[in-house]
Amino acid sequence: MSTIHQFSVSNAQGQPVSLTDYKGKVLLIVNTASACGFTPQYQELEQLYQRFKAKGLVVLAFPCNQFGAQEPGTDNEIQQFCQLNYGVSFPVMAKLQVNGPEASPLFAYLKDNARGLLKTRAIKWNFTKFLVNQQGEVVKRYAPRTKPASIASAIEDML
Repeated sequence: MSTIHQFSVSNAQGQPVSLTDYKGKVLLIVNTASACGFTPQYQELEQLYQRFKAKGLVVLAFPCNQFGAQEPGTDNEIQQFCQLNYGVSFPVMAKLQVNGPEASPLFAYLKDNARGLLKTRAIKWNFTKFLVNQQGEVVKRYAPRTKPASIASAIEDML
């Protein structure tokens, strides 16, 4: 069986990051945007990260400009925005696409392994969240409206 550990992504500096680095960790993978109505979720994501990082949670944010052009900035501008406005200390990776022919292979995998409402594959908006267990298996997909704090008990059960 394949897992997310088979993928590599780019960090905000353009360097490759192997997701095997996260074996043994619970991951909350989120496609994000800086100018979205859901952008304040960065604060709750940071709170989850601070609460559970010592137990093995890693939040991985992937900025995406595919929904209403709500993430137009460069990777450097996105990093500054996240740190200055929300004190984000979890990894915010390089901007990528989550849908269409240019979609990141990671997000293609996530969508194949956790369908959305009515079993749809496509991500509908910013701040769709994927919960991944320590073995790299996708456990659940959460809608953009799902507040990160409401996922805390599911994370705690996995840690």
